[in-house]
Amino acid sequence: MVGMVVSGTTLAEPTVLSAKCFEERWYAAQTCANHEKRVLAQLSQRRVEAYVPLYASVRRWKDRRVCLELPLFPGYVFVRLALRERLRVLQTPSVVRLVGFGGQPAALPDQEIDALRQGLIHKLRLEPHPYLKVGRHVRVREGPLQGLEGILVRKKNVSRFVISLDLIMRSVATEIDVAELEPI
Repeated sequence: MVGMVVSGTTLAEPTVLSAKCFEERWYAAQTCANHEKRVLAQLSQRRVEAYVPLYASVRRWKDRRVCLELPLFPGYVFVRLALRERLRVLQTPSVVRLVGFGGQPAALPDQEIDALRQGLIHKLRLEPHPYLKVGRHVRVREGPLQGLEGILVRKKNVSRFVISLDLIMRSVATEIDVAELEPI
């Protein structure tokens, strides 16, 4: 029996899918402005592992001070999934796209997401920082960010370790002791 020909392949032949379609990886999902927490809640209802790193910011109004939890990376939610399940994310209201190149989503290194989680669990004070690509490259030797590479900057006589996510062109920074770092 001869199978039907569809786009150069026959239906009787088994289709071979790429291994990356089945491997769970971290991806950055771009969201509508100020919808990160809403998207996070919707993704949890759809049983998709998602992560929005938050930091505390004190805002002053005329009559009071308020501590707000804001996203470290405004406009982005990190999702862990196999690419074959990406429609579960893309069909979520307020999700614009999965960040990538040439129409293909690009995976983030697991180490970067794990380091962000560890830093926030250990109460490191992470804050948004202007995106940096050049500077003194260092690696953390010890502590919750051990093994992570970034850029060392000085601000007000304090050393700050800047972690840049090149895929979304955003950075975060935390104060760090220079003794915990080694040059690359």
